Amino acid sequence: MGEQPIFSTRAHVFQIDPTTKKNWVPTSKHAVTVSYFYDSTRNVYRIISLDGSKAIINSTITPNMTFTKTSQKFGQWADSRANTVYGLGFSSENHLLKFAEKFAEFKEAARLAKEKSQEKMELTSTPSQVAAVKKNVLSVPPKVPPKVPLRVPVKKKESATGDLQSPLTPESINGTDDERGTTPETPQHPPEPHAEPSQNQLPFSHSSSSINKHWEAELAALKGNNAKLTAALLESTANVKQWKQQLAAYQEEAERLHKRVTELECVSGQTTVIKSQKTELNHTIEELELALKGKEEELERLKEEVESANEFQTQKESLTQKLQETEERNQTLEAQLGELEQRLEGSQLEREAFRKSLRSLLELLDGKIFELTELRDSLARLIEGSS
Repeated sequence: MGEQPIFSTRAHVFQIDPTTKKNWVPTSKHAVTVSYFYDSTRNVYRIISLDGSKAIINSTITPNMTFTKTSQKFGQWADSRANTVYGLGFSSENHLLKFAEKFAEFKEAARLAKEKSQEKMELTSTPSQVAAVKKNVLSVPPKVPPKVPLRVPVKKKESATGDLQSPLTPESINGTDDERGTTPETPQHPPEPHAEPSQNQLPFSHSSSSINKHWEAELAALKGNNAKLTAALLESTANVKQWKQQLAAYQEEAERLHKRVTELECVSGQTTVIKSQKTELNHTIEELELALKGKEEELERLKEEVESANEFQTQKESLTQKLQETEERNQTLEAQLGELEQRLEGSQLEREAFRKSLRSLLELLDGKIFELTELRDSLARLIEGSS
């Protein structure tokens, strides 16, 4: 077809809402291939994007277009011929900058191509316009041809006849006034009469005056024709602008028809490209579905973690409260333990004193028992000795 892709990228395609002119309407459910095409036969650059077999972008780049970067990953441009505004969402800022760079490059190329085509059109249209003006000028028939032999009748005298011919060859019909006012000279050697010698006595003054009057009438007619031709030339010059406007309208209509034909050719002729893009899109859809499932699983896991974190937070708060209560109880128990330790020390001291007193009592009791034993023994001896 003479049209080849020269740069391609992937992006989400949007169009401005035709009713509100404010909101973006997505024209693709996922990222699609957006390509720059160059038509070598017509020397134009276009942006084309296909979603399956449907052309969602078919925009011819003109010198009046401007690609605007509205965010780090989004850009837009207006297409007056399609009466819409296209928007592209890229996956990264580098892709957006590369697309914008190519847009500016091809816009400049389109401007140069348009200037060259206008120069060629002016060169080709100028001879045709001149020919049309000449045709209009020549369409007004002059009353007298440039060179017409004039026959001047001579009065007859008796039976003799004679002819006097004066061929007129003016140098220019539209000459100067001096040239137009001069009367043509008569031949220096008039033809000899075929009749009697009395023919030489023909009054030449009457013939010269009639020729002058005739040429004055012809000069007035030529001036009228010249005025008409000048008016026709001015009218033709005034119509040049209108012809140019009509020519521009015809060119725009032809370009629109070429655009439609190219769009149909793209839909019908790029089956292999469409199939490859469809396969690529199917793989991309599968990858995105898998990634979406993974994201959903990760989201569920994060939700569970959030719920468990909330439970942990509740448990933490309850445990913190219990810990505070335990610390308070611990402080109370420590205070009680200190008192008990003091009491224990006092009781231990009392016990030691009690033990010491018991030991002293035991020692005293042992001494008494020993004395009683001795007393018993002495009594026993006494009893034995008395018996």
